[in-house]
Amino acid sequence: MKYVARLKEKYKKDIVPSLMEQFNYSSVMQVPRVEKICINQGVGDATGDKKLVDTAISEISVIAGQKAVSVNAKRSVSNFKLREGMPIGVRVTLRGERMYEFLDRFIHVTLPRVRDFRGLNDKSFDGRGNYSMGITEQIVFPEIDIDKVNKITGMDITIVTTAQTDAEAYALLKEMGMPFKK
Repeated sequence: MKYVARLKEKYKKDIVPSLMEQFNYSSVMQVPRVEKICINQGVGDATGDKKLVDTAISEISVIAGQKAVSVNAKRSVSNFKLREGMPIGVRVTLRGERMYEFLDRFIHVTLPRVRDFRGLNDKSFDGRGNYSMGITEQIVFPEIDIDKVNKITGMDITIVTTAQTDAEAYALLKEMGMPFKK
């Protein structure tokens, strides 16, 4: 028997019929779905210490369950002591089963661990059905060992959907369990 992520099963059984009824879609293929999740982390002090990028790669890889890659500077900026081609960040793109697994863990395990959490901002949609948010500390993820962290850094998480409007994307993410502010 092949493993299927819990959130993917919920999407097929519960969310698709609910959204079809809510938006009067004529076909199942019109129902929006999550296409990919992009996780980005800028390492600002990477110009001074190259090991920070390697640490960020290992942390993001553990969080995402997939190998992260470094992002290099596109142009030189003398004020920041930055040269073209220097590694300055880390990114990973999740799709398929890993994406659903990450989203499930993020919603049900990670977000409740955020200090003073009152819900996600429902204004962070981009107009085309994609949702972006920032996490200020990587230690909210249970995969990170707090004792081994030498520098607390944040990251950006973007959820890319096939929704045409923000209302459709909001309904999709709300049905998946995203805790938006009331």
